[in-house]
Amino acid sequence: MEIRIGIVQSMKELSVELPEGTDRDAVEKDVETALEGDKLLWLTDRKGRRVGVPATRVAYVEFSTVSERNVGFGAA
Repeated sequence: MEIRIGIVQSMKELSVELPEGTDRDAVEKDVETALEGDKLLWLTDRKGRRVGVPATRVAYVEFSTVSERNVGFGAA
């Protein structure tokens, strides 16, 4: 699963690829909880890196499956 996060006043978006088998409902709930207050939204990608985004800077959150975006060399 991939999560793309738009950041307020930034032309770029943050893209985090989560491990296969990640519970989408649990991640959505974690995102909603972080966005309710003045917190950091923490995600851990499939390589084990932690990414934190201040909730007050999040413009949008988009969930998708990784297979939707296979383009170019190595695409199945």
